[in-house]
Amino acid sequence: MSTVLKMEHIEKVYGNQVRALHDISLEVRAGEFVAVIGPSGSGKSTLLRTVNQLVVPSGGHVYIDGEEVTGASGKKLRLLRRKVGMIFQHYNLVQRLSVMQNVLHGRLGYMSALDGMLGNYTEEDKRKAIDLLQEIEMGDRLYNRASDLSGGQKQRVGIARAIMQEPKLLLCDEPIASLDPNASKIIMDLIYQMTQRRNIACIVNLHQLDVAMRYATRIIGLAKGEMIFDGTPQQLNNAVIEKIYNTSMENLIIKQGENYA
Repeated sequence: MSTVLKMEHIEKVYGNQVRALHDISLEVRAGEFVAVIGPSGSGKSTLLRTVNQLVVPSGGHVYIDGEEVTGASGKKLRLLRRKVGMIFQHYNLVQRLSVMQNVLHGRLGYMSALDGMLGNYTEEDKRKAIDLLQEIEMGDRLYNRASDLSGGQKQRVGIARAIMQEPKLLLCDEPIASLDPNASKIIMDLIYQMTQRRNIACIVNLHQLDVAMRYATRIIGLAKGEMIFDGTPQQLNNAVIEKIYNTSMENLIIKQGENYA
């Protein structure tokens, strides 16, 4: 499997001297489904956002598909970001636009600014958007406004928009944190199935340990900005959980279940 993402000795220190990440190095290959776990404030979101330079690291290097992203700007950064789709906790849809228009926004990185502003999408792009919406069982909602959708439906549209980019890597920042358990399962199933079918590398930040254990082929554990664990779900034992969360696996799952109910 080819390496899609490589991070070398990533550091992030914010202006108030808070160290968000310290000496993070990792590689992610095509088709991997990686869950990043850790308590609030452990650096999960910062780690994800350094990948596509939404957060600029204080030190270290990030490579996407063999090309360095750190320090890139302008056209080079835009071209590299085309390879990285992102799914957000709060969906980031344009509420007044239709489902179809929101999904088509996944093609903006391939268009001129003028064509994007005018919505001059190709017939091929429109057909692909319709096919994706049918794949996520939203084919009957093409022309509904995004504001009229439930949270789970909005997240499905967010997934389709990200896949429209034809990314090599998909970043998911707490994609089920705002959803109920039933909608969460639907969303996690979709993210897993759609990335596996297309051999897309996927990194998902999750609060729910049981969800990470169920879906991930690999788990990364963070605590206070440091990587405590990088291995398979089967290798994630109670001793490691205690190092990450300062509590036992059993207590953690019970606590997370209570917060999630």
